Amino acid sequence: MKQLSLFFAGLALAGLVAVGCGGSTSPESGGGSGGGTGELTILGSDPPTLDPALSGDTESATYVVEIFGGLLTLNSDLQIVPDLAVAMPEVSSDGKTYTFKLKDNAKFHDGRKVIAQDFKYSIERAADPKTQSTLADTYLGDIVGVKDKLGGKANEVRGVTVVDDRTIKIEIDQRKSYFLAKLTYPTAFVVDKANVESSKSWTDKPNGTGAFKLAKWQIGEKIVLERNSGFHLEPAKLTRVNFILAGGSAMTMYENKEIDVTGVSINDIDRVRDPANSLNKELIESPDLSVGYIGFNNTKPPFDDIKVRQAFNYAADKDKIIQVLYKGLVQKANGPLPPGIPGYNTSLKPIPFDPEKAKQLLKESKYGGPSGLPTITLSIPGSTATPPPFSEVLREQWKTNLGIAIKIQQIEWATFLEDVKKGSYQMFQEGWIADYPDPEDFLDILFHSKSNNNNGRYSNPQVDRLLEQARVEENIDKRLKSYQEIEQTIVNEAPWLPLWYGKSYILVKPHVKGYQPAPMIIPNLRLVSIEK
Repeated sequence: MKQLSLFFAGLALAGLVAVGCGGSTSPESGGGSGGGTGELTILGSDPPTLDPALSGDTESATYVVEIFGGLLTLNSDLQIVPDLAVAMPEVSSDGKTYTFKLKDNAKFHDGRKVIAQDFKYSIERAADPKTQSTLADTYLGDIVGVKDKLGGKANEVRGVTVVDDRTIKIEIDQRKSYFLAKLTYPTAFVVDKANVESSKSWTDKPNGTGAFKLAKWQIGEKIVLERNSGFHLEPAKLTRVNFILAGGSAMTMYENKEIDVTGVSINDIDRVRDPANSLNKELIESPDLSVGYIGFNNTKPPFDDIKVRQAFNYAADKDKIIQVLYKGLVQKANGPLPPGIPGYNTSLKPIPFDPEKAKQLLKESKYGGPSGLPTITLSIPGSTATPPPFSEVLREQWKTNLGIAIKIQQIEWATFLEDVKKGSYQMFQEGWIADYPDPEDFLDILFHSKSNNNNGRYSNPQVDRLLEQARVEENIDKRLKSYQEIEQTIVNEAPWLPLWYGKSYILVKPHVKGYQPAPMIIPNLRLVSIEK
C-alpha cells in the first residue's frame, strides 16, 4: 500500500494467497481470523516496523494503516476520500497548491486534537535524513522542499505551510494527476511528536489516529488491536482484532474454529473449490493489483548484459510453472502492470518461452555462453528447510535450457528487504502490490533510474524522459498510451522476469460480515463485524 510495497505479489508462495494491501510483498502466507463477540482472530506476521515513515512492505502496512491515518485515504472501491481532512482539498489554478482543512474531531488516540502543525512535523520528520526513510523521496518527493530536506540542504520543507491550526497548504513542484493518491500512503500519515520523541521504541505504544489502537505486541506470538472509540469517522464495529503470529497449519486452525479467516494453500484449493465441499460457500476469490517477478541487478555480472537478461526470460517456461505447479490459480504476467491498473495493455508483446532463442542470446552476449558466466545466485526471502517449489523449477529450467547451474539462498524477510534495496543481490525474488491504482506507481517507482525502489538498478535515459513527461501529462488517454509504450520498452530490455499477477483465495467464516479482501492494502477492518 502504500505503503512502501515490496511484498510477494498477491501470491504468498507458500500458501498461494496474500491477504492485505500494497507495496512490496511478503513471502508469508496470508491468514485468518477467529474470535468471540466483537473479536476477529486472524493469522499475521511480525512486521519489520510500525513507523509510517519506514513502512515499505505489506506486513508492516497491514497494521500501520489501521493504527495511523493521513489527510486522505482509499475507500473499498479504491477511491481517494477524506480521512483527517474535512473534504477534498481546494486546488490552485496552476494545480500545484493544495489547501486542506482538518476535521474538528480529528484526534490522536490519547485524545489530543490533531492540528496542522502535526502534519508539517510528520512530513518533515519523514524527510529528515536522521529518520532514514527510504520512502520519503518516492512518496513525498513531489512536495517542494522535500528533496532539499532529504539532502541536508534545508531545515524545513518549504512546500508545507501551516495557515492555522485547522488549515495546511501543500505545494508540489508541478501539476501531477497522481499526487493526491500518494497522500494515502503511510509516509504521509500523521504522527505525534511527543510520542515519537518519547523513546526509541515509541512504536511499542504508538499514539496514532486510526480506527484501532495497538493494545499488545508479543513478538512471535500475537498482535492485538483494540477499537478506537474516539475515531473521527464511524468507529470500528469490532472491539478487537487478534493477529496470531505463532504459525501453525492455517487450514487446520480454520477448520477447528481457532481463526475466522484463512488463505487457502495449493494443497487445499481443489477440495475447497469443489461445490460439494461445505467450505466452498465460505470461499472468496479476489484478484490483486500485484505482480510477482524475478529481478535482475542490471549492474552486476552477468545481468549487466541485456542479452543475458533476455536469455533468462526466453528460457523460463512460465506456463508450465503456473499450470502444473500452481494449477492455473494465478495469471501469467507479461509485464509489470497487472490487470485492473489503468493502462493495462492487453496487446503487450511479452518475451515468449523459446529455449533455442535463449541459447542463441546467451552465446551472443559478452560472456559467450554458459562457460563464461560467473557463479549466479538467486536470493529469495524465507527460512524454510527447502526453497519453494517454483524456485527449484526455475533453476531446473535454466539448467536444462541454458546449461547454467544456479544457486539459491534464503534470507530472513526484514534483512532481505534491506539488502535488496542496497543492491546486494545478483538476482532476487520479489513482488509489488499497488500503493494506489495508477501506472505511475509501478513503472515510475520501479524503473526510473533515480527511484529508490528501482531495486534492479535498471537505467534507460529515454524511459526516464518518457516517465517524467507522463508525470505531468494532463490528457488521460495520452498519458496511459505513453505508459503502455514505456512498459513495452521495459519488457524488451528485460530488467525483470515477470512471473504472475496475484489472486487471493480466502475462506471467511459465515459469522464474519463485511470482510472483503482488497486488491491492495487499505484500512478496512473497521468495516468488519461479527454476527452473534
